[in-house]
Amino acid sequence: MPYESAERLSALDAMFLGIETPDVHMHTGSVGVFEAGPLRRKDGGLDTKKIDEAIYSAVSHQPRLRQRIEHVPLFGHPVWVDDDRFDLNFHIHYTCLPRAGTTRELKRLAGRILSRQLDRNKPLWEMWFIDGVPGDRFAQLTKAHHCMVDGAAGVDMLSAMLSPSADAPIKPARKWVAGKRPPDAQLLADELAHRAGFPLAAMSSGYDLLRNPQRTAATIRQTTESIGDFLRSAMPASRTPLNPSIGRYRRFDWIAADLDEVKVVKNHLGGTINDVVLACVAGALRTFMQSRGIAVENLDFRAAAPVNVRNNSQHSGGNHVSSLIIELPLSESDPRLRLEKVIEATQHAKSTHQEWAAEIVEDLCDRTLPGLLVQVGKAVPLLRPCNTIVTNVPGPQFPLFLLGARLLELYPYVPLLENTAIAIALFSYDGQLFWGIGGDWHEVPDLHDLTEAVQTEIATLHALALVHSPPQPKARRSKRAAAPAKAAARTKRPRAPQTATGGRRKSGQ
Repeated sequence: MPYESAERLSALDAMFLGIETPDVHMHTGSVGVFEAGPLRRKDGGLDTKKIDEAIYSAVSHQPRLRQRIEHVPLFGHPVWVDDDRFDLNFHIHYTCLPRAGTTRELKRLAGRILSRQLDRNKPLWEMWFIDGVPGDRFAQLTKAHHCMVDGAAGVDMLSAMLSPSADAPIKPARKWVAGKRPPDAQLLADELAHRAGFPLAAMSSGYDLLRNPQRTAATIRQTTESIGDFLRSAMPASRTPLNPSIGRYRRFDWIAADLDEVKVVKNHLGGTINDVVLACVAGALRTFMQSRGIAVENLDFRAAAPVNVRNNSQHSGGNHVSSLIIELPLSESDPRLRLEKVIEATQHAKSTHQEWAAEIVEDLCDRTLPGLLVQVGKAVPLLRPCNTIVTNVPGPQFPLFLLGARLLELYPYVPLLENTAIAIALFSYDGQLFWGIGGDWHEVPDLHDLTEAVQTEIATLHALALVHSPPQPKARRSKRAAAPAKAAARTKRPRAPQTATGGRRKSGQ
C-alpha cells in the first residue's frame, strides 16, 4: 500500500522557486562532452536504449528526481511529493546537430534549450543527449531547478549517473512505489508544527545565553557586526550596461583552461584559485567594457561569489549556500596589481562573515515568515548589490564515464538574475578548469568577445607567474658523474628544431 510522503522546502530552496519569472529562469545546468565510442551503434547512432537504462537506474536511487512541487494550503509554502505519473520519457530527450556540426552550433543549441523554463507539473529536471559533436563525440545537457540543487549537490547528482571505471556495469535499478500526497489537513498541521518550533528554540537559546554572559556578549557583538556588514554589502553597485532588465533568451559560451596553469599563478603570485579566477574575470570585463566604449575608471563593480556552507551533518540535496559580495578592480590596468587587489577584497569579504549573517536571516525567515525571504530575493537584484555572478565548484580530478564513454569536458551554467546580463560558472575536473559563461541573448550579442578576453587574461597571468617564479636549485653532481654526461653530449646527434603548435582553443561562438 502506498505510503504518504511530503518534504518541506527550506526557505532558501523556496526562494529560488519563488523568484522565478518568465524572464528569470532559475534552473542550473551543464554541458558535458563525451567520447561516443562505446555508445556508438553499428548504424552510426547512439545506443539510446542503454543510455535510458543507465539514467533510469540512477533516478531510481535518487527520490528527489521523481518528486514534484505541491503547496501547503493557506500558507502556500512548497513541499516535495512523489510524482505518481513520473515517466522518464518526458525527462530524457535526444537530438542531433546538423551534418558536419560545429562547436558553435552546439553552443547555440545549448543556449536555446537553456532559454526554456522547466515544467512545474513534473519533477524539475531534464536531460538532452546531442549527437553529431565534432570528433565523434556527443554532448549531454542537464537542467535542474535551483530549488533542487546548488553547485555541490549538482556534482553529487552528476556522480550518481557516471562512474570512475570505464567498464562498470549498470547499477541495478531500485524498485520504488510513489508515495501518496498527504491530505491538505496534514500538510497544514505539519507547517504549523514547524513554525511553532521557533519560540521553543528561541527560549532554549536564550537560556543558554543567560548561563554564559561573556560568551553571550561576544556572540551578540559578532552577530551585530556581521549583519551590519551584510547590509552594507547590499548597497547598490554602479549601474552598467551589463545590468539591464533581461529577457527570456540566453546565450551560452565556454572555454577550458589547464588547471595546473591556474595553480602556477596561485603559487607564484599569491592568493587562491578563486582569487585567480576573479582576477581573470576582472581583467576580461575591463577589456570587454572598454571595447564597448564604457569608462571603467570610477566603477564600483562587484561580483556575487556563492559559498558552500554545507556541513558534514547536512544532506547533499537542496541549497546550503551563501554569497560573498566582492569588489572587482576593473579600473586597475596592471594584471598583477589587479590580482593583489582581488586578494585583498576577498580577504576583507571573508573577514566580515557576510555568509553567517545571511544564514541567520534565512533561518529566522524559515521559522517565521518563509515568504519574506522570497520577497527579499525579488528585491535584492533591483537594489543591485552586485553586477555579475562568479561561482566556482570543485569536481573530481579523475576521469568519469557513462557506460564506458569518457567525459572529456563539462561546462557549468548558472542562471541570470534580474538586472544581471552575464553570469559565470566554473567547474574543475580531471586537470582542467571549465568556464561556462551565460548571457542574455539581446543584451550581450558580443558574449564571445568576453570569452576570448578571459582566455587572454589566463595567458597573461600565467606568463607573469613564470617570469616571477623562484629559481629552482640546481642538483649537485660529482665530477665523476658529470664526465660521462659531457662525453655523451658530444656524441649525441643534433635534433631538428621543433615548432610549438599547442595554442589555445577558440570557443567558436
